[in-house]
Amino acid sequence: MPKSRTIPALLAEQAQVYGDFEALVGGDQRYTFRTLRERVRAFAKGLTTLGVGKGSRVAILLGNKAEWVIADLAIISLGGVMIAVNTWVTTRELAYILRHSDADTLIFAGRFLKYDYAAMLAELEPHAESLPLLERFIHVGEHGYRGSIPFDDIYQRGETVDDAVIDAAEAAVRPDDVAYVLYTSGSTSTPKGAQMQHYGLVENSFGIGSRMHVEPGDRVWLAVSLFWGLGCENAMFNLFTHGGCVVLQEHFEPGEALRLIEKERCTIYYGMPHMAQAMYDHPDRGKRDLSSLRGGGTLGSPAQFQRLIEMGAREICHIYGLTETYGNCNVTDGRLDPRDKVFSTIGRPVDGVIQRIADPQTMQPLPTGEIGEIQLKRYVTMGYYKDEDKNREAFTDDGYFRTGDLGFYDEDGYLHFRGRMKEMIKTGGLNVAPAEVESVLVRQPGVKMAFVVGLPDSERGEIVSAVIVPEGISGDDLRDRIDGALRAEVSSFKVPRTYVFVDEHDLPLTTSGKVHKQRLHELF
Repeated sequence: MPKSRTIPALLAEQAQVYGDFEALVGGDQRYTFRTLRERVRAFAKGLTTLGVGKGSRVAILLGNKAEWVIADLAIISLGGVMIAVNTWVTTRELAYILRHSDADTLIFAGRFLKYDYAAMLAELEPHAESLPLLERFIHVGEHGYRGSIPFDDIYQRGETVDDAVIDAAEAAVRPDDVAYVLYTSGSTSTPKGAQMQHYGLVENSFGIGSRMHVEPGDRVWLAVSLFWGLGCENAMFNLFTHGGCVVLQEHFEPGEALRLIEKERCTIYYGMPHMAQAMYDHPDRGKRDLSSLRGGGTLGSPAQFQRLIEMGAREICHIYGLTETYGNCNVTDGRLDPRDKVFSTIGRPVDGVIQRIADPQTMQPLPTGEIGEIQLKRYVTMGYYKDEDKNREAFTDDGYFRTGDLGFYDEDGYLHFRGRMKEMIKTGGLNVAPAEVESVLVRQPGVKMAFVVGLPDSERGEIVSAVIVPEGISGDDLRDRIDGALRAEVSSFKVPRTYVFVDEHDLPLTTSGKVHKQRLHELF
């Protein structure tokens, strides 16, 4: 593990140890660890001329560009706080995040894909009323916003700033300082701003990479959005702490992903199941040399893991975590763990993570094999920004973070995921964990994917229902087979009363590419 416990110190250390190793590729920009640090410090110098420094709160709204990484590292090297903004943001959401986070500076692209962020900013005028703390705008690309400063001009502004100014700012950063505020999904309420600290970004990311056997010179293909914890907390510092390189794809497109992996000889895959499916199904897959791929991290069903193995990522790891847990807190070992453990469990805790399974009512630890809430401490958020009510709900009296997820440990110490507590189905007064039924369903021949949800019922409150993606068999033939298999393994009240059979492409997805479970009922 690197000796450093702050990000500016990490950049200095890795520039000395791995100076000529490539660290970042984004579009036509390429940086070694040495030149990346130089570029970050040059941008930091320019930011100081605008008044950005210790305690500043700078938001970033960009696709996966080298400028995102450079700005991020410069902000936190000065002792500022980086606020990552979702690129799928609406005007209302943008206003909320900028206002709630107390952002004083915004670094943004005028346009990205179908989004016009400059137009959104215009809608929020007058900013003195809607966003009173927001003072500075910096734009990437040709399309800016009135009064915004071009990104490259920041370098010019910093040319007269002495190195000693940046040296002093970096030295003043402490391991427990807040580096990031990352906003979690707000499907049921306003988004929460998880505060993440320097030491956690270094230590937990190194632990993730060690479990994945990441080595100096490894290269990660990264189309997962940088604003997401999987990108800026997990993948980026995973590679940086191990002397590896981050190869950015500005936004996901399967043909371009295959081209980029081949061209850059990427060894590490970081992506969601729908990305793997799109790449696997793409007509260019057979034309591309993907032999450089070795491992990485994803989640999903055994069939989805098998796609990645067939594409070359034979050491792919099953990952589990939340934004609040620095991306991942559990990772299987794709090289050393038995195959059934890699596919059916979410692995052991990453080194340094303190974890338990507890009764969600009494908070008492549960024995091996019993399902309870996954709780952990050490590498977790220090709390949500300006939200003490949520903080009281999120932590136990003895300091454990409550994930809201259900799971159990097996006899070998591997964690099995059993769904969200909020997804628990109550049918006739009895609780059913969807993941328990799903785990039986996906083992049945002809079942490619399975999702269990509750549907309203006047007699039972809810009934157990299943969405099945079949493979090589009709839905009618499959139903009888899986119904019998379920009755042999689970209690009768857990057996689905209704089924719907769909193509994988018809599954509703969230913006981050996960199956949108709250919308599965629309398929019935």
